[in-house]
Amino acid sequence: MARAPFELAGVRVAAGSRTQIDVPVARLYTHAPLHIPVEVVHGRQHGPVLLVCGGIHGDEINSVEIVRRLLRSRQLQSVRGTLIAAPIVNVFGFVQHSRYLPDRRDLNRCFPGSESGSLGGRVAALFREQIVDHATHIIDLHTGAIHRTNLPQIRAQLSPGSETERMASAFGAPVILNAELREGSLRHYAQNRGIPVLTYEAGEALRFDEWAIAPGVRGVLRVMRRIGMLTGEHRRRPPPAAELANGSSWARAPIDGILRPQVRLGARVARGEVLGKVADPFGNAEGEVKSMADGIVIGMSRLPLANEGEALFHVARFDAIEEAESAVESFQSSLEPPPDSLY
Repeated sequence: MARAPFELAGVRVAAGSRTQIDVPVARLYTHAPLHIPVEVVHGRQHGPVLLVCGGIHGDEINSVEIVRRLLRSRQLQSVRGTLIAAPIVNVFGFVQHSRYLPDRRDLNRCFPGSESGSLGGRVAALFREQIVDHATHIIDLHTGAIHRTNLPQIRAQLSPGSETERMASAFGAPVILNAELREGSLRHYAQNRGIPVLTYEAGEALRFDEWAIAPGVRGVLRVMRRIGMLTGEHRRRPPPAAELANGSSWARAPIDGILRPQVRLGARVARGEVLGKVADPFGNAEGEVKSMADGIVIGMSRLPLANEGEALFHVARFDAIEEAESAVESFQSSLEPPPDSLY
């Protein structure tokens, strides 16, 4: 019996085909229409409905490139179930090179949204109703904020034996954070509806970081194999080992000044270790930025200018620090080609 068509935003996609759909979201001041671009790959065989989305923050363009490469993968020719790929959710922010919507709201704090609310609420409601509510699984792609970079990592609410845990371990990022749900985020909305969801964080806003993009594509494909949407094993190499962090903390600037980092992204650090130094332009006043715990640097500022109290280094804590260090080193050695610098 032939599989029924998949319908999204009023468009029917036949089994064994793929279709690009422009979901109307709003109009610009000029009355020109604005759309969320979506591509649906509807397999001939039954299976999960996976939503892979990027650009909820409009300046996080690594996520857009991950979705583009995913859609060009030959492996999708034999997909089971349905892939919904939305490379740019916050189209307003994307065209303005901005994290936010025009009203300065963060779209990832607006879910589930409201059809009669703010612009952010309306966009969130439309994306939820037209796209998110069709999904059985979600991978939400992100990067660090402007002037900050993240080591590739998965953030998810994990419980032993859960589908979310299976997806997180399959992805192959070196670090997994068992992260609390943030009110108003897509992950908060989906998880509370029983939809397993991963957030992949890697790289820097407004940049293409190959060491974040390529593992992101491979990770999504690994998850698709794990949940039965693709057959076979990865031909190139098994996923690097991942370690679960039991917490994280930010090391902050002790004074105003110019930051000189002393460690690299992915470095193992000890409690009390100097991560960087902040000094005034003359060097008369200088303060040390020290780690609050033993761990791995999973995020850091790329902007040398720092205000007192500003978060500069994100350090994840692990029960087995040696295993975590080995996981990061294994991940870094798997990159092709390896980056010249990770910060």
